[in-house]
Amino acid sequence: MDPVTLAVLSSAVGGIAEEMGTLLVRSAYSSNIKERRDCSAALFDTEARMVAQAAHVPVHLGAMYESVRVVAERDPVPGDVWVLNDPFSGGNHLPDVTLISPLALDGELAGYAATRAHHSDMGGMRPGSMPADSTEIFAEGLIIPPIRLIRGGEWQADVLDLICANSRTPELRRGDLRAQAAAGGLAAARLTELARRHGTPVVLESFAEVLRYGERRSRAAIAELPDGVYRVSSELEGDGVDDRDIELRVAVTIAGDSMTVDFTGTSPAVRGNVNCPRAVTRSACCFALRVLLPEDVPTGDGTYAPLSVVTEPGSLVDARRPSAVVAGNVETSQRIADTVLAALRLAVGAGSAAAEPATAVPPAVAPLLPAPGQGTMNNLVIGGATWTYYETLGGGQGASARGPGPSGVHVGMTNTLNTPIEALELEYPMRVERYELADGTGGRGRHPGGSGLVRSLRVLEPATLSVLTDRRRHPPGGIAGGEPGLVGHNDVDGVPLPPKASRQLPAGAVVTLRTPGGGGWGPPPSPDG
Repeated sequence: MDPVTLAVLSSAVGGIAEEMGTLLVRSAYSSNIKERRDCSAALFDTEARMVAQAAHVPVHLGAMYESVRVVAERDPVPGDVWVLNDPFSGGNHLPDVTLISPLALDGELAGYAATRAHHSDMGGMRPGSMPADSTEIFAEGLIIPPIRLIRGGEWQADVLDLICANSRTPELRRGDLRAQAAAGGLAAARLTELARRHGTPVVLESFAEVLRYGERRSRAAIAELPDGVYRVSSELEGDGVDDRDIELRVAVTIAGDSMTVDFTGTSPAVRGNVNCPRAVTRSACCFALRVLLPEDVPTGDGTYAPLSVVTEPGSLVDARRPSAVVAGNVETSQRIADTVLAALRLAVGAGSAAAEPATAVPPAVAPLLPAPGQGTMNNLVIGGATWTYYETLGGGQGASARGPGPSGVHVGMTNTLNTPIEALELEYPMRVERYELADGTGGRGRHPGGSGLVRSLRVLEPATLSVLTDRRRHPPGGIAGGEPGLVGHNDVDGVPLPPKASRQLPAGAVVTLRTPGGGGWGPPPSPDG
């Protein structure tokens, strides 16, 4: 395929994914989707390989292929829509519900459209379906294996009713699921229009060619890195049941134009819920690889073809049923990505004070390997019998050789927005008492780390609180002589909370989260200037 045609079709297919996401956000009922945009959309070929995605949530997108693969093995028929949230069938965690629509061109299966959205309550032991202290997946909500939600264009009312009956907010679930289904229907219409203009064979050829092109670009970037094995370990601060640190070990091997991430030696799966299904672990590794690549490289499964991931079954990063996994998706995934990036810093020398942009560091990665950032999504869940509020909070990003770290930004694996104060106070029985940058929490350095945030919420009626956070004991480190950022802090009415905790709140209680700052880069200026 000639480069011009490939560029036109690649852009068009990517535009379909973006339009799917726009429709989903505009049609959704719940604030978590319509305000925070905690959702993702992508297109796949008949072999369940992602060929295009919207610029949404990385932890969703890197794992979604596994869900599509499972559906592809179950007699998919255009006109049907499948629903699932099972983390052991390619899902992330139970609140993330996936809808998959088989697509047809000229009467034949041509691929799949998929959306994944975080539904703010899917049942379980606590409002929001993100309890801090779950020990089995059954406590985290309704498990949906891959089943048809729409068959032959007709909604399966009994399936929809069953899903909604298991939520504390059934009408929001019903509206959000319909929005996801509409996004899949839009993809079918747009792909048909594209095939009408260019021809079905050309469109399908473009799917294969964009995968090959992404692989070539990815291999070329990896080949710039020095061959070797780069080992790093990190830790998670407890699992919600036991407060002890949990070890994560990573060995990244660069060999020519391929990269292997090996987690051998990582902690076994734990009793609490920071365990990761393997699809989530792969998703975090895909993110780490993607940040090495130039922006114009198309993101898809071709891009990740040079990447191999090695895990031990039954470990923290390859948990098996019935392990609890709700925090693995939101906390462990980011720690995996950060740890893989720490290993890549060793490969390129980005932690050296002498590593200046475009000299010691290969150009493709020089601006993209900062000091560690906050390393946590700062998950905050508050709810009652008929309402649930879910939020992830921004914090400080690490500084780099290129400049200071940004302040008050979400970590890469979530890439979502905050809930505007106006929307929050309109929809929930809460009042925002404080929302501001926590100045001075970034690590000092030639380039300082970004500052975290402070958010304080007063509940106006009794409610249940769950927090899933990290970096409350171990600060994000500085590099090249930079100083670490400050750790975060959680409390209720001034009484400190552990990093992962669930509590009952009386009316009037104030919940405060101060998020971590990012690490600094380079030695701080002397007091004398």
